[in-house]
Amino acid sequence: MAAASHPDDRFAPLRSPDFRNLWMGQIISAAGSHMQVAALNWQIYEVTQSPVALGMIGLVRVVPIIFFSLIGGMTADAHDRRRVLLVTQSALTGVALCLAVLSATGRISALAIYILTAIGAAAIAFDNPARQALIPSLVPREQLPRALALNSTGFQVAHICGPMLAGLIIGWRGPGVAYLFNAVSFLAVIGALLFLRYRPTEAATSNIDLDALKEGLRFVWQTPILVSAVTLDFFATFFSSATALLPIFAKDVLHVGPTGYGFLLAAPALGSLAAGATMSVLPPLVRQGRAMLWAVVVYGVATIGFGLSSWFWISALFLAGTGASDTVNTVLRQTIRQTVTPDRLRGRMVSVTMIFFMGGPQLGELEAGLVAAWLGAPASVVTGGIGCLFTAVMVARLAPVLRNYQGVVPDK
Repeated sequence: MAAASHPDDRFAPLRSPDFRNLWMGQIISAAGSHMQVAALNWQIYEVTQSPVALGMIGLVRVVPIIFFSLIGGMTADAHDRRRVLLVTQSALTGVALCLAVLSATGRISALAIYILTAIGAAAIAFDNPARQALIPSLVPREQLPRALALNSTGFQVAHICGPMLAGLIIGWRGPGVAYLFNAVSFLAVIGALLFLRYRPTEAATSNIDLDALKEGLRFVWQTPILVSAVTLDFFATFFSSATALLPIFAKDVLHVGPTGYGFLLAAPALGSLAAGATMSVLPPLVRQGRAMLWAVVVYGVATIGFGLSSWFWISALFLAGTGASDTVNTVLRQTIRQTVTPDRLRGRMVSVTMIFFMGGPQLGELEAGLVAAWLGAPASVVTGGIGCLFTAVMVARLAPVLRNYQGVVPDK
């Protein structure tokens, strides 16, 4: 681990070779993953021409996450997190290769997409707790907010590059090549993990059993700030899932084709990149709870604006606004979670909260697809944004622990 440095040095976490190598590997891999998500959504809508079928992608993702995430959290606390990640990244590589082969041979179908998406989601249920629990071990505690901001910035760079490349590749050679690019991209993370110098400083302190599960659940539910934060995130993302319907907007509303679709997918990441870079420069926010609530308000307003727009560049601008506000919320939420959680419980904490912060947007995709089939895609997005604003108001009123929460700023 790198030596402690001045807390205002925004690039200090990159002086840790382990963090730096994993950070770079994750950017490459995340770009490939975003390419695959873009290709999946485009392909399922091409195959079915159904908003409901498009929304079903969210359902088949969330069911394995709910079923396996608690086991994944216990696994991350009971075993070497590096080894867990090597297994999950290898499994995700296999899923991408299967999608590429099926697409190349013309045997792809909605059912195959759903099955392979579910398998990938099951791997993510083990991957996310191990990955998020590993990061705080790679940098000094006072550098954690900077590390999380850099992590978010890196993922947003990937979110920009991945969808834009996917749009070009889909228009050029079809979704199958995008899946193949994703399979290759996982090698970057696998390589970083193989050369990771970090090793656990103590033996596993948790078993994979009912007592370990109860301990993780008890910690989350008895920590009011965690309960408030995940509740806010779950309902906000459940209602505001504009990106789930982007294939419909690109094809039928804005008429911009695969290339425009890729740019629309990248637009939230452009906003996220700007927000993440800003947060890595500014001093850590003290009134973190209030900032989270305002971020959700901006997210809802931007979602409504996107749903009402019929101009491509205005739509992209509003999508950038959703990305910027979501990044502020995400970085603050992760900082709060990691700060209040002991290391031995981090895997289980992530697994419990993952049900909410991943379940919200995935179930929201299904909700968005159903409402789009009933009222149309623009109305689905607008009503979702209104629901997001209502969520922010209700949580602000009912959860003073979040509204008044102040982060701990490291001593200078």
